[in-house]
Amino acid sequence: MITKNTKLGIRQQCCLLQINRSLLYYNRRTVVDYTCLANALADIYLQYPVYGYRRLTACLKRQGHDINGKHVLRLMRQMGLRAIYPKPRTTLVNKYHYKYPYVLKDMSITKPHQAWQIDITYLRTEHGFMYMNALIDMQTRYVVGWSLSNSLDTEACLRTLEKAIESHGLPDIINSDQGSQFTSQVWVNAVQGKGILISMSGRGRSNDNAHIERLWRTLKYEWTILNGARSVVDYKKLLPEFINWYNNLRPHQALGYQTPAEVLENKICGYVDKANALTHIPTKTTTTNVKDSLIL
Repeated sequence: MITKNTKLGIRQQCCLLQINRSLLYYNRRTVVDYTCLANALADIYLQYPVYGYRRLTACLKRQGHDINGKHVLRLMRQMGLRAIYPKPRTTLVNKYHYKYPYVLKDMSITKPHQAWQIDITYLRTEHGFMYMNALIDMQTRYVVGWSLSNSLDTEACLRTLEKAIESHGLPDIINSDQGSQFTSQVWVNAVQGKGILISMSGRGRSNDNAHIERLWRTLKYEWTILNGARSVVDYKKLLPEFINWYNNLRPHQALGYQTPAEVLENKICGYVDKANALTHIPTKTTTTNVKDSLIL
């Protein structure tokens, strides 16, 4: 309709036809289907949920995809994918509170309920974060108590402590980090009022609370992620199942591939047998009594 081989220029022809001249230079772009790319991205993320968009971009490029980081980030946002990493801080230190020393250094933990560890971790939901605290027995790795809260308060930790003591009795020592929940006077009074010794990990020394830190890793990488926990309702359903599985069904390498419940039961039964043996020590008999017994 519009041609250059006329006496009328392009502008005049567009005016006569009442069309925009820019339409002559428009090239329709082909719509690219990113379904295969999105599927490849989802597969890598499912296998390595801790990868961010930069590392995911590198993995996609190794598979032969021609893509940049901005495109991967945009796809991740559209697909609702976010790298798993410890974003919120659960250890909030109050510099005015007294910090108790770490008494477990070089101490040999030889019996159940000799020392417990307590800590708090965050759980990501679609509408923010929930916080779980738990008490674990250092000798058997048995989770003796736990609770879920929507805030980082001391009351939730006290509820866990009461539940644990009600079910398992008093421990000798409770170790924690230097978070304000555990340095608060309310917590200190509750623990010391029951005759329990307080121990606190050194600042920046997460290895001092290693058993419960390992519990959090198991919770997130072996349970909640695989089961697709996204809401408070999901966590309320999955957490009791996880505690039961962790205590009674999951074999621990550090326990010789026994479960914490098996180790706890064996240890307690062993102590009961030893106590019974000590209360039935035979008295030293005379020669006459031995002869009499032999005759009978």
